Amino acid sequence: MVTMRQSEISVQTTGAGLYEITNQIRQWVSVSPQSGLLTLFVRHTSCSLLIQENADPEVQTDLQNFFHRLVPPTSDPSMQYLTHTYEGPDDMPAHIKAAMMPVSLPIPVTDGRLALGMWQGIYLFEHRNAPHTRRVAAHLA
Repeated sequence: MVTMRQSEISVQTTGAGLYEITNQIRQWVSVSPQSGLLTLFVRHTSCSLLIQENADPEVQTDLQNFFHRLVPPTSDPSMQYLTHTYEGPDDMPAHIKAAMMPVSLPIPVTDGRLALGMWQGIYLFEHRNAPHTRRVAAHLA
């Protein structure tokens, strides 16, 4: 018999940055001690999902700084070629970053536990500067 569960996890952001959601996901998975594959999918086009180191916060800072340098706001002279600018200088760069990074993640689950490595955490990577409520669909089968 195949058991399947679905839910939606809400993540409140306060602006651009990485928001660790590992504990929220871990708590949801542990409710039913089953094994299978968890799929996470962010339901937005201006943020991403990542599995990344969660031991040293400098990793998140460096990732955010790297992607900001790689894809600066449309107010930067190097981005003058962009035409989708009416939603703010951070909007089109956010779409570009989301196109470069995953918006879904497959994660093995064993007996109700995420099969993550010792230093791995699950992050929502917010690419917009304003606060948002982001929705992450979770499917475990």
